[in-house]
Amino acid sequence: MMRKLRQKIETLMTDEERQPFLSLGSCLLVASLLYGRAVKLRERLYQIGILRSERLPCKVISVGNLTLGGTGKTPLTIYLADMLTRLGCKTAVISRGYKGTLEKTGGIVSDGQTIFMGPELAGDEPFMMAEQLRDVPVLVGQDRLKSGMRAIQEYHPDVILLDDAFQHLRLARDLDLVLLDSRIPFGNSHLMPRGTLRESISALSRAHGIILTRCDPAESDACFRLTPHAPSCIPVFRSFHEPYIYKVVPCGSDDLRRQGHPTTEGQASLNADQPDISEFLSGRRVFAFSGIAKNDDFRNTLHSLGAEVAGFEAFSDHHSYSDHDLEAISYAATSATADLLVTTEKDHVRIAGRRRWPLDVAVIGINISFGDGPDAFSRFIEISCVEDKKGD
Repeated sequence: MMRKLRQKIETLMTDEERQPFLSLGSCLLVASLLYGRAVKLRERLYQIGILRSERLPCKVISVGNLTLGGTGKTPLTIYLADMLTRLGCKTAVISRGYKGTLEKTGGIVSDGQTIFMGPELAGDEPFMMAEQLRDVPVLVGQDRLKSGMRAIQEYHPDVILLDDAFQHLRLARDLDLVLLDSRIPFGNSHLMPRGTLRESISALSRAHGIILTRCDPAESDACFRLTPHAPSCIPVFRSFHEPYIYKVVPCGSDDLRRQGHPTTEGQASLNADQPDISEFLSGRRVFAFSGIAKNDDFRNTLHSLGAEVAGFEAFSDHHSYSDHDLEAISYAATSATADLLVTTEKDHVRIAGRRRWPLDVAVIGINISFGDGPDAFSRFIEISCVEDKKGD
């Protein structure tokens, strides 16, 4: 019963049709109006100083969005961390650690050399970032100010990256980056729980930069839909999601997670060994599963890469897989006569080492790309934080 109700609510959150009076949709609309008033009041209290934003003694960049999940915050945070490191900035990443055991108390996931905890404690996305980032500490905690002070005391960063913090007004930032899905930047334009907006579209006025994600490379003017909503002085950058094969887990492997980080040479070898994703998936009969914000996007990506999707199992975002779930996926894949299992990197961190699969498992990662024009975004970050930092 509860699962059906949840599925109904999730469907209504993306539905643009007007709902009948006294329906579930109209009840959700009333709740969203009350929620919107509360969010506006909170923002106003910060504006007039009744609630205060605290500032850390280093540059702070927030990566966030207006809608619930699925815009690419984690890949962009990784992209930025790599960029800042190349620019000579000591960088640390702070994430809430959503659904991790240490979300409330906080903790250090990685010091940039060694990973100290698994995804159960850290949360799936912080653990994924810790696996990919070297020389960049990753910390978690609901209290981003407390985690930020700990990062400064332990690692002395020049720049702290806040993952998913646009609505976290308690901590002041030097740069607020907001990601919007270029196809549906504002969902159905309703606030939660009737829609997927976390706050009103007018909140874009707080942003210093907007990144449109999942852009169509053929479109050169994809930002036209933002014109009525975002001030013209805010720069808008177009980006693309580039899927790649993160790893292939052989049939029957125990797929144990790595401890610590590989050397730079080892990581380069790992990446070089992975096949081209289009060539690898084209014509393959696959069974896919995912528990992310936009499961349909993952399924559509597999279709676009030429895979024949024989079956697909969708779970809620950050789903905690049970042994029964994994057994059911294995059974469904073999029953569908698939020759390959496919999942996302985010899902993989939650299930690695827990089962010997009956088929090879392709783990799909996502890179953020700015196409042929990454220099403009890099220069924007450098001017906003790096050069300013050097002048301090």
